[in-house]
Amino acid sequence: MKLAVAWGLLVPLLGTSLGAACVFFLKKGLGDRVQRGLTGFASGVMVAASIWSLLIPAMEQSAGAGVWAFLPAVIGFWAGILFLLGLDHLIPHLHQRSQQAEGPRTRLERSTMMVLAVTLHNIPEGMAVGVVYAGFLAGEGQITMTAALVLSLGIAIQNFPEGAIISMPLRAEGVGKVRAFAGGVLSGAVEPLGAGLTILAAGLVVPALPYLLSFAAGAMLYVVVEELIPEMSQGEHSNVGTLTFALGFTLMMALDVALG
Repeated sequence: MKLAVAWGLLVPLLGTSLGAACVFFLKKGLGDRVQRGLTGFASGVMVAASIWSLLIPAMEQSAGAGVWAFLPAVIGFWAGILFLLGLDHLIPHLHQRSQQAEGPRTRLERSTMMVLAVTLHNIPEGMAVGVVYAGFLAGEGQITMTAALVLSLGIAIQNFPEGAIISMPLRAEGVGKVRAFAGGVLSGAVEPLGAGLTILAAGLVVPALPYLLSFAAGAMLYVVVEELIPEMSQGEHSNVGTLTFALGFTLMMALDVALG
């Protein structure tokens, strides 16, 4: 069982690594339409995962509180939002399509800040995977091993385009292929680390599980609204991002309901 959990934690990183490997096979960078489509797809997966894999289980586990069953979800959700807001201001990073870095002033290279931007929104994804596996290990009936694996798979699917979206622009910036690939992989390495730490935290305080589930949901939705949706909606072809958002959302929803 522990081996299966360990593999489950690594699946999202595999998705990122496969996407980053596109730098070895694609000669040209990803076009605007493709980037918008991939960003929209990732957004849809994250929103669906936040609802079906995190917020709904959080409220189900608090059902004993009656009409106040929503309270742990609300508290955890806002804690996740504020946590990502704080990181946004503390860590220097540079979003795609932006010339202006965010966070404190720094002399870091542009390529490094691009990696940090993706790493920032991989943190809540790692926490989301970790807290769901923690729920399974704690014996919570609402969370099965299949449901945890579905979330890992869903995050891995949306990590594939993320890996490409970070490695290809790095290559376009003049970074070597191996270094661009390493940057893509490195941006996703925080996920299994965050997942492992979340499992340890949840194991120490099992009653905190509903709060941790909704915390991860809030952090993920902060990333979607603050970063991904603006990226997929800028300029022409914004309808491409909208359609792929719907595709990612329905795919993750179907996986979670059918297999979870």
